[in-house]
Amino acid sequence: MPNLSVIVPVYNEADNIIPLISEIQSALDEVVDYEIIYIDDGSTDDSWQILKSIDLKKLRTIRHKCSYGQSVAILTGVKAADAEWIVTLDGDGQNDPTDIPSLLHLQIDNPETIMVIGWRRLRHDSWLKRKASRIANSVRRFLLKDYTLDTGCGLKLFSRTAYLGIPSFNHMHRFIPALFLRDGHKVMACEVFHRPRNKGKSKYGIFDRLGVGIIDLLGMMWLQRRSCTAEIVEENE
Repeated sequence: MPNLSVIVPVYNEADNIIPLISEIQSALDEVVDYEIIYIDDGSTDDSWQILKSIDLKKLRTIRHKCSYGQSVAILTGVKAADAEWIVTLDGDGQNDPTDIPSLLHLQIDNPETIMVIGWRRLRHDSWLKRKASRIANSVRRFLLKDYTLDTGCGLKLFSRTAYLGIPSFNHMHRFIPALFLRDGHKVMACEVFHRPRNKGKSKYGIFDRLGVGIIDLLGMMWLQRRSCTAEIVEENE
């Protein structure tokens, strides 16, 4: 069994697949036993053909019939993973795989931590996108009290068992830290690099997901208020 499953969801990222896989190998080959799982979320370009052409023992590929979204693609990968610890990366190449060992070391030094999330302190996005993200993060932190600086960072390390124990729904990838905290788990942040997108186009707009984000936020507030995790004080066998 590998010690780490690296999950990469992609939608129309044909130009970024081979370079990113090469970077993952360089970052992890001497660090940890791992597997790479690519989930093609119904791409309409050559992404799937490229994935099928790669001869790499550590690589596993899964293809969705159509595009279900990033959260569903990540869930597909987590269910298929063989390792207990999961790392997720965006498929656009803006997350740097050399940051993965830092997340692993932070979790090892803090074994009670169930999730380490990347914090992109210096982001290479447009001014409008950075501003919108700061506002959204501030509103989310205020309402959900998850104290997460950058929940939108695609670079995350977490326990597979804990992940499969939280409620699953579309767009849940933005609320994974809050969902873990809801269940009493410890979450930490680690500063990571963020790189400009050199190939392909962003799949996310600023205003097209505003309405969905508000609905999701209200749903998360509802979930938080209905947590039913009990604290066990004694157990006899």
